[in-house]
Amino acid sequence: MTSSIQTVFLLLAIIASVAVLAQRLNVAPSIFLVIAGIGLAFIPGVPPIVLRPETVLLVFLPPLIYSAGVAMSWREFKSSLRPIALLAVGCVIFTTCAVATAAHYLLGMDWAVGFVLGAIISPPDVVAPLALARRLGLPRRLLVILEGEGLANDATALILYRFAVAAVATGGFSLGQASATFGLIVVGEIAFGIGVGWLSLRMRSWAHNPRIEIILSLLTPYVAYWIPEHVGGSGVLATVACGLYVSWIGPTLITAATRLQGIFFWDLTIYLIEGFVFLLTGLQVRTLIERTHGFSLEGLLLATALITVIIVLARFLWVFPATYIPRWLWPPLARRDPAPNWKYPFALAFTGVRGVVSLAAALALPYTMADGTPFIQREIILFITFGVIVATLIGQGLILPAVMRWLGLAKEGRAEHRRERIAELKARHDAVDYALEQLRAIATERSLPRNVVSLLRERHHHRMRQLPDSIEKPDELELHGRNAELQVELIAAEREFLYRLLRKGKLTDEARRRIERELDLEEAMIETRRSDSTPL
Repeated sequence: MTSSIQTVFLLLAIIASVAVLAQRLNVAPSIFLVIAGIGLAFIPGVPPIVLRPETVLLVFLPPLIYSAGVAMSWREFKSSLRPIALLAVGCVIFTTCAVATAAHYLLGMDWAVGFVLGAIISPPDVVAPLALARRLGLPRRLLVILEGEGLANDATALILYRFAVAAVATGGFSLGQASATFGLIVVGEIAFGIGVGWLSLRMRSWAHNPRIEIILSLLTPYVAYWIPEHVGGSGVLATVACGLYVSWIGPTLITAATRLQGIFFWDLTIYLIEGFVFLLTGLQVRTLIERTHGFSLEGLLLATALITVIIVLARFLWVFPATYIPRWLWPPLARRDPAPNWKYPFALAFTGVRGVVSLAAALALPYTMADGTPFIQREIILFITFGVIVATLIGQGLILPAVMRWLGLAKEGRAEHRRERIAELKARHDAVDYALEQLRAIATERSLPRNVVSLLRERHHHRMRQLPDSIEKPDELELHGRNAELQVELIAAEREFLYRLLRKGKLTDEARRRIERELDLEEAMIETRRSDSTPL
């Protein structure tokens, strides 16, 4: 028990150190964490750490999917549903078939085993490429499609995986039965996920306690995932549907205190989970090599390279036709949603990085067939899966920034972001103006004293003064930026004064904490406005 706790703290220290290095070099932490894990795996004396599939699929995956669903805009998801479905369903099935065909004819695998391999490595990971895409400031539509695909493709792949594994184990497969089961799983999980989201929000609104509400929010993805998983589904779609429902309905039911505390809690939770997942992925390399000692390492590396090329090409071969052919065949679609520049589908096609879900699915493969005979090709599949993950994550992940700069999409993204910030600034001004109108109506209706109204009006005037009139005025933006810096400096001076009062015994710790909390909230608000290039 003690050694396990020490291992966890050691991994935490490594995650923090690698994250600092990645931040300094402006590289996605996931890439460095995998490299660090691979390096640690070969250090003499380091005990092997086995990543159990149930740890990933039942512990790590639900909160990752749920948090992504909550952060996703349902309006944007719905508007991009067609390309998301084409990638999350169509591209996954197409890639699975392409890998199965290559595995059968080029590697000599049985068709069923080839489909198992295809289902395992067909879904791209969303964490690493999406983090890079956001850092590069890519257009919003690309980000929405990538995030939406990452939310839904795991469900398609895991369902295909179950059918393929069953076919390998039993030696039989019925397309009609599988299709009917697939449809039932999709409809049932979506309905169940919405139900879990509805119940979670109602329970949280009854609680009226931020700590209890956050606990309930942590339990929500596990309820949405575990129950369908227990009855034969995948749980992914249910968790996605639950997250999207909470994203759409939640803002009207969740209190401000819960929202503030929940943001920090979930940011840290997801950060730690992602760190552990990528580091543990790299640590598996020594165990995988030891398990494949009976096979030719050169042959395994060649097979891995071949499958990697196949999945990269398959994504390109799917994305471009799926982008343009529907618009050619259906003119109303082309008028409603004109065909994008070739750079957009190219960017989508290049972000096919594989991740930990693929590794977990490979680790979950049975050791024996239904008749008790060993599943000989299990270790081969596991090695190829790991190799594909490393090759795409490190290879494509490191090249992705250069590719996006070459495409010029970052420039388009910055222009789009500028328009978004202009709209945001207008919304801030309009919201303050609307509040002032409401104040006048309330003052008249309730006959409020003049001094009370004056104080409330001054609060809104103060908020208005914190906002620049336009982002098109560099001098004004510089003034507001300087003003924000001085405010932070003055808040720090207030804190120092409070500490002096505390040390002199003129202020209790409890009173100091209350005042400090208000100062912290004010500083956090200022830093939020300064977090972007435009100090709003």
